[in-house]
Amino acid sequence: MATDLHELLKSLRVWAPGVTELPPFDTGKAPDGPLPLFTEWFARAVAAGQPEPHTMNLATTDEDGVPDARVVMLHGADADGWSFATHATSRKGRQLAARPYAALTFYWHVLGRQVRVRGPVTSAPSGEARADLHARSTGALAAALTGRQSEPLSSLEELAQVSQAAWDQARQDPTAESPTWTLYHLHPTEVEFFQGDERRRHVRLTYRREEETGGWSRLLLWP
Repeated sequence: MATDLHELLKSLRVWAPGVTELPPFDTGKAPDGPLPLFTEWFARAVAAGQPEPHTMNLATTDEDGVPDARVVMLHGADADGWSFATHATSRKGRQLAARPYAALTFYWHVLGRQVRVRGPVTSAPSGEARADLHARSTGALAAALTGRQSEPLSSLEELAQVSQAAWDQARQDPTAESPTWTLYHLHPTEVEFFQGDERRRHVRLTYRREEETGGWSRLLLWP
């Protein structure tokens, strides 16, 4: 029997009872800057059992202004910005080279929360990229050593062969380097915190960077 997409969509719920808790969001108690609030919300998502809370959507544009998006892993969030890594030669690496600006979206459905971050992106020094890569798992290193990200692949057999060689190298030499592996920092100019509400009175608090002072302004947005 063929699957009816529309019937499936109508059968689904968002924020089902027993799955999602919708905590109150007192914006009057929000900190002056977005990073402490992000850290608090991230920890709450982990404690609530959100699967893979460190995954995020990364949106970029190519040199013609055409948008692109994919899910990647957060590598850190601190004074340097929100960090992620990839090969500079990958599709997203090339897009960031052409237009060094990006947007991130986190979605933690167990709490009905989203966090959106956008701003310019810079490449970290190569030493930071190496340290980041070697702090990760053997599998992550093997994937980086496999390389060729976004290039055409002739067959799955070729992938298996090249990947196995990379795994062998990663096990034998945990300090092996991947020359194109790059750590990127997104320096936020705007960060939005979205808290869902069962009556659809969703709360949206946005932080915007003040160019003159470097501080943050805060404002509420209609849902």
